[in-house]
Amino acid sequence: MRWWDIEPVLELERELFPHDAWSPALFWSELARARGPHATRRYLLAEDGAGRVVGYGGLAAAGGTGDVQTIAAARDHWGTGLGARLLTALLAAATDFDCHEVLLEVRVDNDRARRLYERFGFETVGLRRGYYQPGNVDALVMRRPAGPAPGGDRDLAPGPAPDTATEHQGTTTHG
Repeated sequence: MRWWDIEPVLELERELFPHDAWSPALFWSELARARGPHATRRYLLAEDGAGRVVGYGGLAAAGGTGDVQTIAAARDHWGTGLGARLLTALLAAATDFDCHEVLLEVRVDNDRARRLYERFGFETVGLRRGYYQPGNVDALVMRRPAGPAPGGDRDLAPGPAPDTATEHQGTTTHG
């Protein structure tokens, strides 16, 4: 994801998360940390064959821990495996950042996302009361060791052909 992707990402963000959507400034701040030799973020963008943004995801890394900051797929791409492909790429980014574990928060009422994370080996390790504002919705804190998804590619649901959903990484190589 690059700065010119922020506006279409925000459109999808507002559609999917109307009560707690990220601001443009938050995306700008995250992307500012996704470039250069000291990058600590990786942001991905998924587009359909027509160039429409249909998904995105982001990971922050610090002190050997990766944190999935956000992941989203357009409603018309639910069930296509796009979320699983984005999560797989974020887990690979955690490996690139030499993370030994990956954390995330998920709304307690988001069963679809929770099931995806559990399928990838995330386990609930805590609860953050009132984490999502302004709705005062609790978040489950989930954790898994960094590394490939359990079972590799077989964990990925069937999805569109590679030319219908492309992922653009927002960082340079790390080393």
